[in-house]
Amino acid sequence: MYSEKLIRPMKQELIAVGFEELGTAEEVTAALHSKGTVLVVVNSVCGCAAGAARPGVKLSLETTKRPNRITTVFAGFDTEATAQARKYFLPFPPSSPCIGLFKDGKLVHFVERHHIEVSSIAIISENLRAAYEAYC
Repeated sequence: MYSEKLIRPMKQELIAVGFEELGTAEEVTAALHSKGTVLVVVNSVCGCAAGAARPGVKLSLETTKRPNRITTVFAGFDTEATAQARKYFLPFPPSSPCIGLFKDGKLVHFVERHHIEVSSIAIISENLRAAYEAYC
């Protein structure tokens, strides 16, 4: 497990733009069972999280059509919350970073790590905006 001192700036990058931090399995379950759309970002310390995932997600939210709630868990730190979120991501295998969009409790769009690793900030943003247009 990573130290909070190490990951705090990485968490803060999303929290500063309005992301709700989910720290327990119960918080994840409550968020994902809510009405409307919920974006869940599994944040991480890897380079693709810093170089593409976080900036791409933030850019995607600069639009009028967006999820009702934006949430995040941190892999390697929020272990209980991350494990719970990954249950809702099935059949996709665990990865971090990754991004899931839920509508009325159902997973409707998912971006896996292997897509993030090979994508630019702009591509990630456009991918998510297309999902917001379709589901939000």
